[in-house]
Amino acid sequence: MSKEIEVTDFLLAIKQVVGSSSPEQPIVLHEPDFSGTQAWAYVKDCLDTGWVSTAGQWVTRFEQELCAVTCASHAVAVTNGTVALRLALHLLGVGPGDEVLLPPLSFVATANAVTHLGAVPHLIDIEESSLGLCPQALTDRLDRIAERTPAGLFNRETGRRVAALLPVHVFGHPADLPGLLAVAEAWGLPVVEDAAEALGSWRDHAGKATHCGLFGAIGTLSFNGNKLITTGGGGALLTHDAELAQRARHLSTTAKLPHPWAFDHDEVAWNDRLPNLNAALGVAQLEDLSRRLEAKRQLAERYAQAFAGVKGVELISEPQGCRSNHWLVSLRFTAADPAEAQAQRHSLLEVAHAAGILLRPVWHPLHQLPMYADAPRGPLTVAEDQAARLLNLPSSPQLLEEWSA
Repeated sequence: MSKEIEVTDFLLAIKQVVGSSSPEQPIVLHEPDFSGTQAWAYVKDCLDTGWVSTAGQWVTRFEQELCAVTCASHAVAVTNGTVALRLALHLLGVGPGDEVLLPPLSFVATANAVTHLGAVPHLIDIEESSLGLCPQALTDRLDRIAERTPAGLFNRETGRRVAALLPVHVFGHPADLPGLLAVAEAWGLPVVEDAAEALGSWRDHAGKATHCGLFGAIGTLSFNGNKLITTGGGGALLTHDAELAQRARHLSTTAKLPHPWAFDHDEVAWNDRLPNLNAALGVAQLEDLSRRLEAKRQLAERYAQAFAGVKGVELISEPQGCRSNHWLVSLRFTAADPAEAQAQRHSLLEVAHAAGILLRPVWHPLHQLPMYADAPRGPLTVAEDQAARLLNLPSSPQLLEEWSA
């Protein structure tokens, strides 16, 4: 089959799901939608009462609603997902000169949050199935470089402390946290989960379903404009640890001690708290979360039907024992040669964008960015192979005709 015919087949399958498009009226990757919610009424309440900044009933209610939908004991809302990661890592003691183990296939914010603390990202390969950090690759790397000492776990090659493990739930598909937790526990590593894309994603563990972000000590969420729900910006920390949650609240509000009028602060901290206006938007959409998740599942099923029998590609499916939120439905080009897969992907990107269908390739692997080119790393064979093959499809729930019915 020629490349031209293959690309035509791919594009026709996408059009079966997304319908008509044009450069003037494009179909974007994932856009916000507030239809069927109380968003305007809740935001208007902020404007009418004057509670528009970092205090107010909607911040508290947003955190309560996050706990309700994830089964977290505590949620702390902050200004964005990068801030949430930086704060979570700081709470677990990550600091200047430390190394944090994380996958190379992630949005750059994962590594940036580490670097903002003066720490160093240490890259570990992924597994092909979930696209998340691979437990076996992690074991192999730690066996090679890690040394246990009375002062903690150290990288014998760099002399730096290995301070934390930072897995990522890519495109909303849960990573193998049971496997990663076993490795982390064996080596005494605390775990922070980057669940920025995984609100509404669950994985079976120890006989029960656990929401992404609640396997390790702390997990983080993002509510950027392209996420399942959005607060414009916004993020949150999830934890079952009351002490960590209290520390997060204190450090995200400039470490100000409670007092009716005095400005007493007891340590260097940040001004990270989510404004009430943004939280009101979040509450309105959390009330609609189950409908959104069901629509996303239906959309993923329609893509699966459209691509059934189309050669040369496969959809990334939710891992066994998981329930994914299907944030971004994604294609993998299956040509044996990754260069051929990458060429097919590029051809599809060209014809789709010309038709107003705004597909997106996966991020560049972190070690291929200039600021992380020298980051310590193990073999990244799977990540480099998959980065050449992956493509995100338009995934807004409003692509379903019945969404607004």
